[in-house]
Amino acid sequence: MADETNEAVEELAQAAEGIVQATEELPRNLDFLLDVYLQVSVQVGQTRMTIQDLLQLGQGSVIELTKLAGEPLDVYINDRLVARGEAVIVNEKFGVRITDIISQQERIEGLG
Repeated sequence: MADETNEAVEELAQAAEGIVQATEELPRNLDFLLDVYLQVSVQVGQTRMTIQDLLQLGQGSVIELTKLAGEPLDVYINDRLVARGEAVIVNEKFGVRITDIISQQERIEGLG
């Protein structure tokens, strides 16, 4: 019985050591991805128009979008919805303050 207990403890210790090693290696394995650029885009809204309407656009034309003023903006990374946010101004440029991260379940549902 003592031999079986010692074996079980030894196996558990080896398994724990393997987990620790894998965890320690994880950041080093991801280092090569840290400088990969991703396309980030923010969608204010969308609409559909005919080619005739498109050709009639000129300076000062207004295109009405489907989203209401004040609604969250959709944040996409590589054409995948990942977050929602609100428009802000930072140093006289537009920015987006993230207010909600899309859950893993919602991202999976968005694939289909």
